[in-house]
Amino acid sequence: MTIATTNPATGEVLKTFDPMPAEQIDAVLACSVTGFRDLRDTSFTQRGAWLRRAAELLEAEQDDLAATVTLEMGKILPAARAEVLKCAAACRFYAEHAEGFLADEPCDAAAVGAVRAFTRYQPLGPVLAVMPWNFPLWQAMRFAAPALMAGNTGLLKHASNVPQTALYLGELFRRAGFPEGAFQTLLIGSDAVAAVLGDPRVRAATLTGSEAAGRAVAAAAGQALKKTVLELGGSDPFVVLPSADLDRAARVATTARCQNNGQSCIAAKRFIVHDDVYDAFADRFVAHMSAQAMGDPAAEGTDIGPLATRQGRSDVDALVRDAVGRGASLRCGGRLPTGPGWFYPPTVLTDVTAEMRMFGEEVFGPVAAVYRVSSYREAVALANATSFGLGASAWTSDPAEQERLINDLDAGAVFVNGMVTSYPQLPFGGIKDSGYGRELAGVGIREFCNLKTVWVGGQN
Repeated sequence: MTIATTNPATGEVLKTFDPMPAEQIDAVLACSVTGFRDLRDTSFTQRGAWLRRAAELLEAEQDDLAATVTLEMGKILPAARAEVLKCAAACRFYAEHAEGFLADEPCDAAAVGAVRAFTRYQPLGPVLAVMPWNFPLWQAMRFAAPALMAGNTGLLKHASNVPQTALYLGELFRRAGFPEGAFQTLLIGSDAVAAVLGDPRVRAATLTGSEAAGRAVAAAAGQALKKTVLELGGSDPFVVLPSADLDRAARVATTARCQNNGQSCIAAKRFIVHDDVYDAFADRFVAHMSAQAMGDPAAEGTDIGPLATRQGRSDVDALVRDAVGRGASLRCGGRLPTGPGWFYPPTVLTDVTAEMRMFGEEVFGPVAAVYRVSSYREAVALANATSFGLGASAWTSDPAEQERLINDLDAGAVFVNGMVTSYPQLPFGGIKDSGYGRELAGVGIREFCNLKTVWVGGQN
């Protein structure tokens, strides 16, 4: 794939980049090892000061950086600004909490005949991060901030359609004061990832992306016996039961489906609604989806911009046409607009059945499938009838139902009466084909650490 900035609102190729040759990749890896030796010996206080400086740079440069993100992948400008500020908040969160997350943990010394026994978290070394374009800052930052605070160095292989964002990240931490080589961008294609991961200087890898990409990276890492964390696709259910606040649920459902122009792994995609409130919810939902203003992502008042790539739009359109051709009902949207750019309108489908591709595949665009169920049991069964297990949103005011849903839904996260999102303070990740391992919170910073067991005996 060509490494290039292509404006998805117009289809115009604005800037292209040559992939790094082998000798440059080797130099980057060597620099990462040297940077690791320097970084691991610094204090949490020093790393925290550098990370806070990175937050300050992000905030000071938020307008220009947000404009770059919008230009490269089509995110509406307010969402791009919010992404920049979320990254700054994550930097401050880990600057404040990393030392506590990685503090020595005492064990029962007497039980094992020791004077002292404890565990200690220590960094692994250079970690390869293979990141997607849909949240080009946040996805990278939720790896970078904890990895750097733990003392690891980062190697960013970003998506090929966001090279300018990738280059910014590659310079950000150096500008903030981190040692040379602490965090670097590799401008390479996906065909070069396996060789980088197989290099003995790289100690682990993390990937956010498609199921296919996750399988490829996991296979290469397994061959090299290296730790991986994978956050892959999702087909998140949005379950609405009779006691739900329907007005709020329908408004949030629209945001949950259309956030980031519908291109989010944790976007709600399957709306599973109890028969008692199905018509009332569906009518509200369709009205809200139909009211979304589609247009220039850099313009004020735009709710939804273009999809990031031409192929992405073709994939979404193919899933919708397959469903309609097999009998699904189109409540709004569903037709390719004329004109330049890779726009796709907010779309709602009903009467979706298991024979249709979108029943089992992730739709990476602003397309919602609304399902009618007659009972709690049927709702949960349909919610879990997917190979994915990233997030789930459940709507009910009944405390007993809330508790049952928390237990019964197969997902890495369950949000009750709210849309699924990510916070630095909460673990993030999935099960089944949505991947394994966790990012964020305390567990996220520990993923790429050696948990070292220490036993200290007396001298007598």
